[in-house]
Amino acid sequence: MKIAIITAGGAGMFCGSCMQDNTLARTLRLAGEDAVLVPTYTPIRVDEDDVSVERVFMGGINVYLDSVVPGWKRLPRWMTGWLNRPGIIQKLTRFGNNTDAAHLGSLTLDMLKGSAGPQQREVTDFVAYLADEMQPDVVLFSNALLSGVMPELRRRYSGAVLCLLQGDDIFLDALSKRWKKPVMDQLQANCRLFDGFVTHSQYYEDFMRDYLQLQDAAFTRIPLSIDPAIPETPAPQPTGTIGYFARICPEKGIQNLLASADILKEYPTARFQIGGYLPSQHRRWFEKLRAKAERVAPGQIEWLGSPETREEKFQIISQFDVLCVPTDYREPKGLYVLEAGLLGIPCVLPNHGAFPELAAELQSCHLYDPGDRDGLKNALRTVLREPPSHDELQLPQRVRHAYGMQETAPRICEAVGTFLKAPE
Repeated sequence: MKIAIITAGGAGMFCGSCMQDNTLARTLRLAGEDAVLVPTYTPIRVDEDDVSVERVFMGGINVYLDSVVPGWKRLPRWMTGWLNRPGIIQKLTRFGNNTDAAHLGSLTLDMLKGSAGPQQREVTDFVAYLADEMQPDVVLFSNALLSGVMPELRRRYSGAVLCLLQGDDIFLDALSKRWKKPVMDQLQANCRLFDGFVTHSQYYEDFMRDYLQLQDAAFTRIPLSIDPAIPETPAPQPTGTIGYFARICPEKGIQNLLASADILKEYPTARFQIGGYLPSQHRRWFEKLRAKAERVAPGQIEWLGSPETREEKFQIISQFDVLCVPTDYREPKGLYVLEAGLLGIPCVLPNHGAFPELAAELQSCHLYDPGDRDGLKNALRTVLREPPSHDELQLPQRVRHAYGMQETAPRICEAVGTFLKAPE
């Protein structure tokens, strides 16, 4: 089975969806499938082996200029094609990686119009690659916002086309009021052209059926996948450390953890350790929050930075007694829960989104009621009073059994295979 996985690069950011798309391609290859990871907009950035092709389709620079510069789309390809080279895109987007939906409404609508919009040439070139050159058995788009290509793809390709939903709503809900309705109307029309949808959790399937008006659509679920190999890390020594490792942004809830810093005064040897990718647009916001928390609990807040490699990431997480990512957003995945689990580290998480499903599978999560004003603080007090011991055997074993690449490969192949079409 040849599977084209279409991913959207994060403009130089470490993006959980990009990283899971990359791991998904690796997982399918372990099962003997011909999985090809195809980046769009920008190259992907991952902290494991990058298996994506060395091309970028619908390059972000040309896509943007098509929308904002009159006549750009009519320039000859020899004048614009070089802007789709991965190295050029990486250089030009290095310092401009703001993907804030509040400023991208017009561009989002243009992209969802596909070949009927200003990106017609980019869409046509991409569809030609998929339908004529690559000719996969299945095309799997890794988010619904890529669906602008669907009308053109349906005209030229007869195989199965699926969409993996894994956080589309967080971008859509941030659109300004002016753009939200036209974007949603176009997106819902595009989504009717998919053969089916894939999610990583029952929660997100139920939510997206209503959100995108997909009540009659075919859905299947696949497990998250994680590389079970981990680098050597120091032997854990319980110290009363509450750790945060995720993207530093409002939806992931770092502000909720820092607002709880006053409980550290009750436990003088305890501390918060924080790591994760810090986007430039959130740097000032985060620094203010951190400075305020440090005034409340001097010497007990530690910023560990944004690591570049998987090895550095696991070195950071290994210092935690407990991982706490108190999201406001109802998380559809929660990959960081598995990363901590591989090290035997349990989690404190809000009781919403995919977290209850992960907690039931791994039996290592302390869930608190996010509607309770003191819910997070009381949960943290509980783990600080009685620091949980690192479960160096059972928890990592449960993660590997339920989510390790080798174990998830046949289940994912079976789920995707149900949508295969018989030859005409």
